[in-house]
Amino acid sequence: MLIDNPTLEGITQGRIRVVFRTWQKPTVKTGGTLRTRMGVLAIEAVEPITPDDITAKDVKLAGYKERSELLRQLEGRVGKLYRIRVKHAGEDPRIALRKRALTAAEREHVERRLARMDAASTSGAWTRRYLELIAERPAQRAPELATMVGLETKPFKQRVRRLKELGLTESLKVGYRLSERGRSLLEANAARARRPKSKRA
Repeated sequence: MLIDNPTLEGITQGRIRVVFRTWQKPTVKTGGTLRTRMGVLAIEAVEPITPDDITAKDVKLAGYKERSELLRQLEGRVGKLYRIRVKHAGEDPRIALRKRALTAAEREHVERRLARMDAASTSGAWTRRYLELIAERPAQRAPELATMVGLETKPFKQRVRRLKELGLTESLKVGYRLSERGRSLLEANAARARRPKSKRA
């Protein structure tokens, strides 16, 4: 479920507690959470309704002054109308991950995850290449980075999103950069590569 910045700001400030969506099938569920660029939202209820069910309180909690204004926003949308009750549940836990270097145990876990991603790829290993590319070219546009690795923009972004889930990258207004966690991973790999190999007797 995509939420625009003004609505997200209202939710994080506690002014907005209700969002309306028209769906063929809900993309969030009661009791679930939704990660957004302004933190994690708790989904308190997802209720199918009709426009006649919208109360004056709903209008206010959705951030509208007039019922007519809200109804205009819903006009012409295909699907069933849902009322979603939400609240801000705190900072995205990935942010805390990004801010600190990996411990040895965490690095081992992350490297296993990355190895699985590489093994599942039909085009070969990609995770380290992407991390190094982002490290070399912070804030470069995603379409330009995608071209460098021979991918369309959408699948490239999907891959970078998987690195972000591990706390290794951060999205900027334009492009990406490595997090402290991501930098520590590459530094550990580089140090390991420089280490002299032991000679057999």
